[in-house]
Amino acid sequence: MEIFILGFFAIGYLVLAGADIGVGMALPYLGRSAGERREVIAAIAPFFLGNEVWLVATAGVLAGLFPRLEGELLHGNHTAVVTLLLAWVVRDMGLWLRGRVPGARWQAFWDGAIVAGSWGLALSWGALLAHVLLGIEGPVALLAALVLAALFATHGLTFAALRLRGGLRARAAVLAGEAGEGRTYALTSAALVVVAVLAGLRLPLEPGTSGPLLVPVILTLIPFLVAAQAWVWWTFRHRVSGPSYL
Repeated sequence: MEIFILGFFAIGYLVLAGADIGVGMALPYLGRSAGERREVIAAIAPFFLGNEVWLVATAGVLAGLFPRLEGELLHGNHTAVVTLLLAWVVRDMGLWLRGRVPGARWQAFWDGAIVAGSWGLALSWGALLAHVLLGIEGPVALLAALVLAALFATHGLTFAALRLRGGLRARAAVLAGEAGEGRTYALTSAALVVVAVLAGLRLPLEPGTSGPLLVPVILTLIPFLVAAQAWVWWTFRHRVSGPSYL
């Protein structure tokens, strides 16, 4: 049961947060002006904090149920983990601060932070998966990191196509076509699930001794997390019509 709980949160994070990471990566392509970039950011604004909860939950499950694995991941991949955390902070600072001051230079600076942080997140996850979870190093690991980053970007574009309107939607749907947004989003989501499952098969998944105490608590909390996520998605299900939120 512990393994399924870890997989549930890890896959949930990759699929949900992978979309807003990908949108951030593609921000210069999607938004050609400050107004367009703000509208693109509005497409992910209601979701990114909730999506990050899945990563926090994954880290909590690792610490509580798989302490040995947590130690190996953090100790053996210090650089990738630190880079990931820094990129996370930079990306979120950009999302929160770009709209606080109306100046063009201010907004352009934080737009750059969103893009850099999003690419940092994608490449850090790629490096982590390549070095530890997939067991490869060297140039092949760099190639794997770039491939995963491309997958995040594609996933983000398809999500943006589902959320945006008009010219922005057409720009985001460059890979999906006008009628294939949902299908393409399902395909990119499935690809991320496959990556997570293949990576999980390479992990030394040996649960600790706290499972009998923590598993019932986690299973009790999961329905509330899923319900909250579903409520957010339902509330903001309509396409973005302007530069709202944040």
